[in-house]
Amino acid sequence: MLKSRHTFIIAEAGVNHNGDIGTALKLVDAAKEAGADAVKFQTFKAENLVTHQAPKADYQKAATGDGSQFAMLKALELSFDDHVRLKRYCDEKNILFLSTPFDFESVDLLEKIGVEYYKTSSGDLTNIPLIEHIAKKNKPMIVSTGMANLGEVEMAVEAVRRNTDQDLWLLHCTSNYPAAMEDVNLNAMLTMKHAFKVPVGYSDHTKGIEIPAAAVALGAEIIEKHLTLDKTMKGPDHKASLEPAELKKMVESIRNVEMSLGDGVKRCNKSEANTRMVARKSIVARRDLKKGEKLTLTNLDFKRPESGISPIYINLIVNRKIVKDIKQNDLITLDLIE
Repeated sequence: MLKSRHTFIIAEAGVNHNGDIGTALKLVDAAKEAGADAVKFQTFKAENLVTHQAPKADYQKAATGDGSQFAMLKALELSFDDHVRLKRYCDEKNILFLSTPFDFESVDLLEKIGVEYYKTSSGDLTNIPLIEHIAKKNKPMIVSTGMANLGEVEMAVEAVRRNTDQDLWLLHCTSNYPAAMEDVNLNAMLTMKHAFKVPVGYSDHTKGIEIPAAAVALGAEIIEKHLTLDKTMKGPDHKASLEPAELKKMVESIRNVEMSLGDGVKRCNKSEANTRMVARKSIVARRDLKKGEKLTLTNLDFKRPESGISPIYINLIVNRKIVKDIKQNDLITLDLIE
């Protein structure tokens, strides 16, 4: 999945299809057009996920009004046939299909349609039985860690490692929709990387695209960002999502950041060579000098361009005699000194 110096970008379609397969297919198209590597949905049965009395989160109430979480989720389900169609469509479009399973039955559904990777939600980080069930499928796992402390992440990592030796990525996340900039705490991503010796990424819920690009600069190997066709659509996640043009801009920004990181070797790039010659200085005569005169700090100067002896070597030049007359501002060259 992951290539060297290539951040794996997941367009999180989630439930922004509003339960409509046609809208889901359009989200696949939008993700592909934006340049994402994968498009991710959510797989669940409301009956297996929440009680009938479960309340909505505040952000869900703000987006969808009052009512039970069960009723909201029931309207957002996709059928088994919908999943088959989505997986086939993603294959045709050459974009990786992903979906987050929220219950045991949904894990098995995704296994039947042949998912290549499993992505778990922040809400299930402490659902160790579900994490173990997924890990036993023996496929690479991407685990979101929103709302968690380091000890809870450790328990999830241990649950994965007890059941599979497949690749594991941990995604830092702030589980608020939208998340405030001051709550992002990107450095916690690096804390997990150092603590668990696994690659890390970032699942973003902030407004805009700056934070995902910053996460890549810090070393994120995976970026996940919500995608919607229209932020004004009714549903719990649309307002905290990017529209297609915004997602495309985010992908472009991340690719630019990747290019800017380079290989870490400090050197003069080929593109700087001309500027270096023009901007750096050489040792020159401060005034007219006569043959036999000694070179000193008072009769030498340092001026552009860098086409003579560099000021780095001034201590090798001082107190040497010149073998011919030199005009003011002439370059001091090795053939002029003895």
